[in-house]
Amino acid sequence: MDRDRPVARQDLDPVAHEHGVHAPELGEVGAGMSQAPNALRALAGLGVEAEARAVGVPTYSASNLRRADGRYLRRAQPGDPTPLLAFHRADLHRVLLDAVPAGWVHTNAEVTDVREDGEGVTVVAGGTEYRADLVVGADGIHSTVRTRLWPDAEPPRYLWRTAWLGVAEVAGVPGDLSGSVTMGKGDLFLVHPVSRGRAYWALLTTSGAAGVRYDDEKAAALDRVGDWHDPVPDLIRATPDRAVIRTDIRELPPLSTYVRGRAVLLGDAAHAMSPDRGQGAGHTLEDAVVLAHALATEPALDVALARYDAERRPRDQATARGARADGARTASRAGQSAISALVRLVPAGLWRKGLAPDGNPTWRWQPPTLPVVPPAP
Repeated sequence: MDRDRPVARQDLDPVAHEHGVHAPELGEVGAGMSQAPNALRALAGLGVEAEARAVGVPTYSASNLRRADGRYLRRAQPGDPTPLLAFHRADLHRVLLDAVPAGWVHTNAEVTDVREDGEGVTVVAGGTEYRADLVVGADGIHSTVRTRLWPDAEPPRYLWRTAWLGVAEVAGVPGDLSGSVTMGKGDLFLVHPVSRGRAYWALLTTSGAAGVRYDDEKAAALDRVGDWHDPVPDLIRATPDRAVIRTDIRELPPLSTYVRGRAVLLGDAAHAMSPDRGQGAGHTLEDAVVLAHALATEPALDVALARYDAERRPRDQATARGARADGARTASRAGQSAISALVRLVPAGLWRKGLAPDGNPTWRWQPPTLPVVPPAP
């Protein structure tokens, strides 16, 4: 946890940990997320900041910290900064997809094999074999690229926590829906407003074993927080039964390199992390900008990839360590009590300073400037 920002619980949407990238078509998947200033700068570097801001909603989740009985440990005040933008995951996906030239994205093409031979990379997808000078493995925590080309890498490890996620229509739901984090009994409940009159919620709790599931996941989530303050129970009730997502929290043990010859890993394929610092998607965006800049400005591919690895891996892995530690603190009653005591000791002015776009080391990241590429004829 950053000392100059005692609580950093922006994005508890670990849905990507459970869902692969192979899909028959593009559609609305996942739940919600928030993006911090570093990620918004990455979106600016990619040329889509305005479009992202148009579908994002400011959230006060970093300012409103509550106990299960509704008592505020810290409450947003008029004039408080709102450095975080909340999104339905599908809205931000659409912004990024719309920026990609037509015909570049192909669905229903599961990658089943990847082979690197020093001269190039062979990829087998959808029954067809492709040859490439470079393959970027951005295929998630269960990456096929990593499995094939990093055979000695440790598999993702379970962090003894599970989450329920959902998006609810907020008409008629009582309580503060501007964004908040509630702690109680080692559980954590996050609320973000998202577009079109909806709110994203996430409930994290400890779980002794991965893969435990209930016939009615919505009822199981409600059972844990049914007596919590508004709007917690009503948000769960307002979520369609089949729209409640259950996912176990895992992380990827640190890799010694993101590069294997002419293949490179990016995002969750390289550094899947606990969601407790809200940086999984943000660091993926950072990775993309840094990799694009290295490829565009270095004369040799091996030099570009080595630079990317040297710049990204230490930052990604440090953030992953911090997120894991944050999660361990909030997953216990003792840890939550310590956080509550710390929050009460932090002066309001120092708290607001921590919410500035450069309020902590993670948020201060600045992207390289990508060269302008003329449109294809």
